[in-house]
Amino acid sequence: MRFRYHQPTPNFYNQENPTRPKTTVSKNFLNEFTDIALASRFVGLSYCRLNDDFKRQWDIDWDNIIILKYAMSDSILKMDPSDEKCRLMDLEFQEFGQKTFALADILREEGFTADLINPLDDRVSLRAIALQSNDAVITRSNMCMFKEGLNLGMFMIKTSISNLPFKKENDMEWVKDYCSTCGVCIDRCPEKVFDENGKFLRKLCTAHREGCSVCINLCPFYKRGYEKVKQRYGRMKK
Repeated sequence: MRFRYHQPTPNFYNQENPTRPKTTVSKNFLNEFTDIALASRFVGLSYCRLNDDFKRQWDIDWDNIIILKYAMSDSILKMDPSDEKCRLMDLEFQEFGQKTFALADILREEGFTADLINPLDDRVSLRAIALQSNDAVITRSNMCMFKEGLNLGMFMIKTSISNLPFKKENDMEWVKDYCSTCGVCIDRCPEKVFDENGKFLRKLCTAHREGCSVCINLCPFYKRGYEKVKQRYGRMKK
């Protein structure tokens, strides 16, 4: 499994999917839904329409995805790797999993289909879906980063809503260039998970087995935030 220290999230649906689902959401309801998600301590929403090549590659028939992002606790991230850290990370994961079921119920009650994509299912990559949203990038340390932060977990809902505000272009591609000039994750990684060319070696990383988060804690995007690093990058390029 991709997240070895996480336990499966129980099914908390209280509403059935509609038999004749609606496909068009109003701007007002989507704003209300966003406000509820933010009040539930999610830090942001992204939207994704999967293209046909992607669906064939992963053998899925979903189209429209709502990505719910939550911030992993700073206090937990700063802990040394341990069983207790993994337990706390899983408790946080379970908490936001339950919140995602509640949000799916709101969509179902409004007449839309809404189903969680199992984050523990290796048959599809949530990171790959996130990249399809044009709202995320993969950093040099192999983290999936959104503008809201590097320290994010995510849950996803596949839905019948076809008029979500999908992004057509990714304005975060500059991050890859910035990462190539930084290298703090390479220099400070305790597990030496990068080869001599700076390539990330996933099998050596202990993040999803033991809860290591050194690369997050040291990354400029985590310490300073996306916008401040972007400003610094702009000055570098002048």
